[in-house]
Amino acid sequence: MRFTPTISDLVHSPIGAAHALLAHRVHDRPLLDLSQAAPAYAPPPAVLDAVSSGTTDRITTTYAPQPGLPGLRAAFAADLTDSYGARVDSADVLITAGCNQAFCIAASALAGPGDNVVLQTPFYFNHDMWLRVEGVEPRHLPVGDRHLPSVDDAAARIDERTRAIVLVSPGNPTGVTLPPSLIHDFAALARAHDLALILDETYRSFRPSDEPAHDLFTEPGWQDTLVSLHSFSKDLAVPGYRVGALVGGEALRVEALKVLDCVAISAPAVGQAACLAGLEHAGDWRREQAARVAGLQRRFEEVLAPRPGGFELVTAGAYFGWVRAPAGDDDTDTVVRRLVVDHDILVIPGTAFTPDDQRMLRFSFANLDADQIHELGVRLAEYSGADSHS
Repeated sequence: MRFTPTISDLVHSPIGAAHALLAHRVHDRPLLDLSQAAPAYAPPPAVLDAVSSGTTDRITTTYAPQPGLPGLRAAFAADLTDSYGARVDSADVLITAGCNQAFCIAASALAGPGDNVVLQTPFYFNHDMWLRVEGVEPRHLPVGDRHLPSVDDAAARIDERTRAIVLVSPGNPTGVTLPPSLIHDFAALARAHDLALILDETYRSFRPSDEPAHDLFTEPGWQDTLVSLHSFSKDLAVPGYRVGALVGGEALRVEALKVLDCVAISAPAVGQAACLAGLEHAGDWRREQAARVAGLQRRFEEVLAPRPGGFELVTAGAYFGWVRAPAGDDDTDTVVRRLVVDHDILVIPGTAFTPDDQRMLRFSFANLDADQIHELGVRLAEYSGADSHS
């Protein structure tokens, strides 16, 4: 059989590539896994109870309504209304099988072959991959001062084939939270050019402030510009249940539902029921976990401050540390291999998030506990020179 070059030319998932290195480890000691950003803790009891009680319920074993369970859409709209201090209606919410799917169906509804999308860099690798799958050109928007993108730089990348601007806040892989004023300015730019602003807010609960992430929901007609993407995976520690959300206007939702019908029909009903229980009964638990992860970030920053082994922490936030590899002759993929094979540290190379090799690494510190973060510093300090097993 023959395959389309569009797919054959894509990179493989960096998560799988990193995990493939585990077979080459030379030490018999616990792995420090900082690769995939998956909660290492159990979901709240209310979520587990909802799953166990719903396994024999017909509503969780059949197709859910395509836009999502009405109760979950209403509860999430209320959660957003409370978080942003602005009215979000349940009709604005489309439930998807994870935030990744929310991005894919939105991007496919907005752009096609020959179009382009302005993509904040470092980008989330699946965003870049999906645009390429669809034949859409990613126009990479580099960051500048304080690791923030520039509205002027974005404007310079817009032409008649541009369909959207994509931002992620807090960022994956950098952890950087964009100031509300900057998000507002990007929305104004998108509106002026009749573009969509796709704002991935997967890690919104893990920002360094309780203030609203932005004020866009307060603006009349926000539905004509903003596409706000969300995930329940991190908030409720349920990545395996595959539940996310797209928040946007009716015109976009109608088109996105056509794509959704072809790839999943609807998000898993049992996962939706679990997330509804989490929204209704696990508010305190969510806040406690966000505070705990913030504590892990502070510990991570302390451990990386002296640059153990020459590794420099550039930014940190949400689940992530964006770390520069030590100076040397090794490229980033080789550094990652050495960390896995010789030091039992599993991270993702920054080349998964940037168009070229900038000697950066993504550390998902939220996967660890405080003792493991201390051990991370010990092992990084051992990194120097060329190891004999590399």
